[in-house]
Formats: sequence, C-alpha cells, structure tokens
Amino acid sequence: MRSYRKPAAIGLGCLLALATAGCSGQGDAAPAAPASPPVTTAAPGTSPPAGTGTSYAPYVSSTEAAGTDSAGSPATYNLAFVIADGGDCTPRWNGTHAIGDAAIASRIARLKEAGGQVRVSFGGASGKELAANCDSASDLAAAYDEALDAAGATLADFDIEGDELADSASIALRSQAIARLQRERADLEVSFTLPVMPSGLGKDSLALLASANDNGVQVSTVNLMTMNYGTSYDGDMGGYALTAAEAAHTQLKKVFGTSDAAAWRGMALTSMIGVNDVKGETFTLSDAAQVRAFAEEKGIAWVSMWSTARDRQCPAGSGSGEAATDCSGVTQSSGAFGKAFAG
Repeated sequence: MRSYRKPAAIGLGCLLALATAGCSGQGDAAPAAPASPPVTTAAPGTSPPAGTGTSYAPYVSSTEAAGTDSAGSPATYNLAFVIADGGDCTPRWNGTHAIGDAAIASRIARLKEAGGQVRVSFGGASGKELAANCDSASDLAAAYDEALDAAGATLADFDIEGDELADSASIALRSQAIARLQRERADLEVSFTLPVMPSGLGKDSLALLASANDNGVQVSTVNLMTMNYGTSYDGDMGGYALTAAEAAHTQLKKVFGTSDAAAWRGMALTSMIGVNDVKGETFTLSDAAQVRAFAEEKGIAWVSMWSTARDRQCPAGSGSGEAATDCSGVTQSSGAFGKAFAG
C-alpha cells in the first residue's frame, strides 16, 4: 500500500494461533534462540468464539489525524507505518518521526479513547522495512518491540511488498525475529499484509508464509491487499476481491494444513477505496458493501481499507482519475466507505 511518507505507487507462520493445533517444519531455519512449542488454544475447524464477527480495522496515518478516522467506529486502527530511516536499525514512524514522539503518543491515545485498539504496521510500499537493515534477529526483535511498547499495542502487522517480498535474507531474519518476539510477548498477535491477484497469492508471498511457518511464528491473520491488479483487470473490483479471497483461501488451507473455517477466520481483506493506482480500477461504495457481506458470510476476521484519509470526496468532485493520498476520487459523503465496511 501507499506510504504516508511520500505518494508512491503501490508496490502494495503457523497460521491461526486461535484455531490450529500445531506447526509443520518448525525450527528448520534455525531461529535465534530455541523455539518454544506452539501455543494451541483451539483444535482445527473450531468455530470462532461467540461475538467475534468480522471487525472493521482501517489503515490510518500514524502521524496525521484525519476527520474520517473514526467513521464506522473501527474496532482496530492499523497505524501506518513503522520503517527504518536510511540504513540503520532504528524504528521510526513513517521513517521520519522518533518512536517516542510525544505528538504521536497523544494521537495514539486519542484513537484508543475513540474506542479502538491499535495495530502497529511495519513496512509498506515506501522506505525500508526494518528487516532489510537490522543485522541480527535480536536487533530486529528489539526494534519491533520498541515500536509496540511505544504504541501500547499487542497487535503487529507486517506489510511486505515490492522488492522486499523477494528478499529471502530479510524474510528469514524477520521470521526469526517475530518468533523470538512472540516468545517474549505471549499476547502478541501477528498479521502479514500481502499483495494478491484474483488468481491468489504469488509464489513470493507463499514463500514468506512458509518461512514464518518453518520458524514457528504464530500468524493470526493473512491480510490480502485486494487492489491494483494490473491494466487487464478493469472490471468489477468487488468481484475481483471475492475471487482473490476464494483463491487465497484454498492456498492457506494447503500451506497451513487447516480447516475451511479456520482458513477463513485467518484471513483479512484490505481494499484501496475509490480510484486505485492502476488506471481503470475503481473501488466503489457498492463494492465495499459487497466485500463486507462476503466477509460476514465466510467468517473473515476483519476488513480494512487504504485509507481513512482518503475516505472523502475530492474537492473537485470525482477527481482527475488519478489516485490521491487525501481523497477517494469518487462521489461520496465523508466517511461513507468506513460506514460501508463497518456494516
């Protein structure tokens, strides 16, 4: 997905700690410290607990508030993004703001006061994800830990795309660091946000998930970026999202050896609202309603969008046909996409 750092075009483990019995191939990649046995809280195919329906968890800027952040009363806010600045292993909001920045701490507190929890999202389309810079799994885990502590978060999202999705060295280091972090933070829930096509996840995304699985990472959710497929996909964006989800569901069942219900529960869907970066792709309010209904039917964990700052009509109405960072490019009332995704 786009970064709040600059308007760049989208580059945009042992699955389901809540719903699986164990990991396969654990320990093959030699994590930094001996792995603990995977935590099991339910057997394969177990239905999610009562009251855990599909939630709404949009991406928000970690540094700048938008008037539409709270539209739809999100259950969770995905804070975008924590990345490195230059070539060091120091985490920074957007690559520009210190993790201890007082203004950002106040912003996070206000988001929580609005009734939601926060998930720290590491990575994104611009800048460097910390795994590309840190020299060891212990250093990388410490960088992730610092950001999570600053946000008071028990949820971590890893948005991996572009060149870093094919970087086997950083993928292995990240898997080892996350596994280490989960041993130290028993309540940490991890999601991976990955690009997808209507045909499903690509080989690099599947390799990343295999690496997480091999290192004993407990992955609660695989979040599919249902957006920006390419110039040949200029049809129904809602339909493409559903087709992509169906294809990925089959893949996740195979990768993690889990049940139909558990694979759906371990999935999230994130759409780029309005005009996408690829010409001819426009995600409408009716598409949002379609995705929400599908997610509820399948028992998908959460739905999301990129991003709350775009959930308003452009000053010129439907816009120029180019994706903007601060408006959707379609005719809408402010916050309408948030309300549609919230159901």
